[in-house]
Amino acid sequence: MIPSLFVSHGSPMLALTDTPARQFLAGLGATLPRPSAILVVSAHWETATPMVNAVARNETIHDFRGFPRDLYELRYEPPGESALATRIASLLADAGMPSGIDRQRGLDHGAWVPLMIAYPDATIPVLQISVQPHLGPAHHHALGQALAPLRAEGVLILGSGSFTHDLRRFRGQAVDAPESPDVTEFAEWMNQAILAHDRTGLLDYRARAPFAREQHPTEEHLLPLFAAMGAGGATAQHLHRSAEHSILRMDAYAFADAS
Repeated sequence: MIPSLFVSHGSPMLALTDTPARQFLAGLGATLPRPSAILVVSAHWETATPMVNAVARNETIHDFRGFPRDLYELRYEPPGESALATRIASLLADAGMPSGIDRQRGLDHGAWVPLMIAYPDATIPVLQISVQPHLGPAHHHALGQALAPLRAEGVLILGSGSFTHDLRRFRGQAVDAPESPDVTEFAEWMNQAILAHDRTGLLDYRARAPFAREQHPTEEHLLPLFAAMGAGGATAQHLHRSAEHSILRMDAYAFADAS
């Protein structure tokens, strides 16, 4: 069965910049069974209740400002799959989660940047589902659990966010600037808890993890991790670790069933 994944998408410039995280994503698709479809839980779509997009073909949303022109010229427009959107809404309803279907929205950079690197042919159907930051980690873990049956149908559930995300501290640091010690301390606590399958501790990470509120002043970029955890099995694999601009940890994880 295909695992669920969490990846850190970092800056939109990941699409154009050769970094260890980009190199990891470029090889990711070859390590997995080819999905029948991909469902992205993106940090960049926030709604009051879960929403799923259902379009014939996804448009590329350039939801950022102040970047080089080359970035705005990139397009990643895979097909959608309306029947799968209906199936997702049904699974959420069965779990007691009201949801809706958006028949216009395309892919924000939380979805298209990592997918353009990992699956550049853009032929696999892609859907997005939104996050609800006001509902916190436990809600997103339950959301992932509701979506878990899709893995048996070949759907890749991909949480796309950022392992750390305090952009207030960005002062133009080079992409390969040394990692800040507090970033390391938070990331290592999280990593140990993830590999130990400490769901109780992780769901309470803001109270237990060192520098949690500094690394995530708002939670939307970590919530996709909890959705991926909920959708996955009992084992976690740390697929990648690196840091960019000293403050962005670019870690990635796979969650699968015990062998």
